[in-house]
Amino acid sequence: MARVAVIGGGIGGLGTALMLGRRGHAVTLFEQDARQAGEDPNRDFFHWKRPRVPQAVQPHSFLAPVRTVLRAEAPDVYADLLARGAREYHDFDWFGEHPPHRAGDEDLVTLRTRRIVLEAALASAVRREDTVEVRGGRRVSGLAFAAGGPARVTGVRVGTDTYEADLVVDASGRRSPVPAWLVAAGCRPPVVDSHRTGIAYLCRWYRLRADGPRDPGRVKTGSASSFALAGVFPSDNDTFAVHLVLSTGDATRGALTDPAVFEAAARRFPATAAWLDLDPEPQSAVLAMAGLDNRWTALVDDEGPVVTGLVNVGDSLMHTNPTLGHGVALGLGAAQHLATHADLIAADPAHHHTWTARTLRPWFDAQVAADRANERRLTESAPPTDRRAAAVAACAFDDPVVMRARAQVRHLLRPAQDAYGTDEVDRHVTSWLEAHPEFSPRLDGPTREQWEALVPA
Repeated sequence: MARVAVIGGGIGGLGTALMLGRRGHAVTLFEQDARQAGEDPNRDFFHWKRPRVPQAVQPHSFLAPVRTVLRAEAPDVYADLLARGAREYHDFDWFGEHPPHRAGDEDLVTLRTRRIVLEAALASAVRREDTVEVRGGRRVSGLAFAAGGPARVTGVRVGTDTYEADLVVDASGRRSPVPAWLVAAGCRPPVVDSHRTGIAYLCRWYRLRADGPRDPGRVKTGSASSFALAGVFPSDNDTFAVHLVLSTGDATRGALTDPAVFEAAARRFPATAAWLDLDPEPQSAVLAMAGLDNRWTALVDDEGPVVTGLVNVGDSLMHTNPTLGHGVALGLGAAQHLATHADLIAADPAHHHTWTARTLRPWFDAQVAADRANERRLTESAPPTDRRAAAVAACAFDDPVVMRARAQVRHLLRPAQDAYGTDEVDRHVTSWLEAHPEFSPRLDGPTREQWEALVPA
């Protein structure tokens, strides 16, 4: 069994430490923040200032791989997550009655909850794990290397102390200092592929009133104009978030931090208006996040691993703009693979790098392509023109066959070309178009003139 040092105590680090510890490895987790998610998610969510983790207060919906990994690796964590208020939503719930079951349908489930609830459930499990030691308030300041050169990492440095390890896992997030440490030590630089998104997010949290309506009914959770996207994230314990997405270059973006302006704008989109019509209680200010990129950091180049004894997981390896919700799902998948093959990876990290390139990289590339299309559309205020592509999106909400394909793509179970590229889906889309000859691509959000009447530049 290996001695493992994990840098970073976010969801990726907690999940990695827990899965390694439960396989008998001796794990030490180093987290520079002395505070961990506790038993009061509302206090932690709304009052824990975490400038290094701006995504912590943004809305989340956890895709099927999160549920699959937790139920396989930590069913106690999954049960705790539900007990803390997380809710399961099956994509077929849209129809009320599910269609005849097919293999794999059981996995098309979203976990509706705030990030802090998952973080708290993982932190609680890690604290109970005898094989995992958490050193909170301890910032890793560097790596230790084998004598004679930087070829192998042998541990981590915390101030003047060195902690030896057979394997070091970088789970320190999108601002990881590890690549700079490697270069400073004389290693070949990691290979970084980075794409700025040019997309800004603004959200506000609400709570349903105890004596008020609970659900807006059969309403889609997303709406769009040619220059902005709007959506609702139903969440745990009667909370939900309303969010707006614009180009970072949109001159009206700053005005949306005013709660009154934000809500007036959100009411012009059917999806968000339906939830705001429930008269919920606001729980937060308008929370903004921008400066986002999609970044892949490979600790391997054409010559092989740039160093041994070290691998990266979670946002340190791959972080993406949260539009498609990939981060936690792919991060826990990588943690599961690492825990399953830890001894092999400690001896030869190329195994980990090969797996991540084969399994995770295609989803990274898909996110980059989607963001480029979204940025172009939001910047140019260009309405959709592809009638059949728009029909696929629209008829999914009428046809369970097409909804199944949509859900398989959304939950990272099949690439789009495979899920949508079947004869069956093609027949169902064609039939839907024949039944809707008047259909044309359209947007349900406000026009630019309506928007600027509400939102001053």
